[in-house]
Amino acid sequence: MSRAPITAKGAARLRAELEELKSVKRPAVINAIAEARAHGDLKENAEYHAAREQQGFIEGRIKHLEGELSHAQVIDIATLTAGDKIVFGATVQLADADTDEEKTYQIVGDLEADIKQGLIAISSPVARALIGKHEGDSISIDAPAGTREYEIISVKYIG
Repeated sequence: MSRAPITAKGAARLRAELEELKSVKRPAVINAIAEARAHGDLKENAEYHAAREQQGFIEGRIKHLEGELSHAQVIDIATLTAGDKIVFGATVQLADADTDEEKTYQIVGDLEADIKQGLIAISSPVARALIGKHEGDSISIDAPAGTREYEIISVKYIG
């Protein structure tokens, strides 16, 4: 089984989420279950069933994060020496060839990807098109709305 790459910053963020789930949310839901159980008949106790469902989600997320983190390969971007070549961890500034609109993305592991924060998964079509390219290169990405052309403006490695 291959180890999934993750940035050091992404791993820290997931460990913080795991710690909050274990130390804050898990005890809170256990208290909510105990409180709902005190109300009596559990068959028709919506608070109890909602708390139990929430507990299932929390426990599932804890197990998922623990499993993923134990199998992840943490890569410290600050130690990469790829120059202007795009590899995992690169922060890439792109310009749309048609509109000149600029976008900035960081290529990260699948677990930590969040397009709203500009973090794209290494397995995404955009990241796959970028890997191995250099500053100044052009790329084509097949999107549902048609093929998009981008020029790579800059490549940085920010830890």
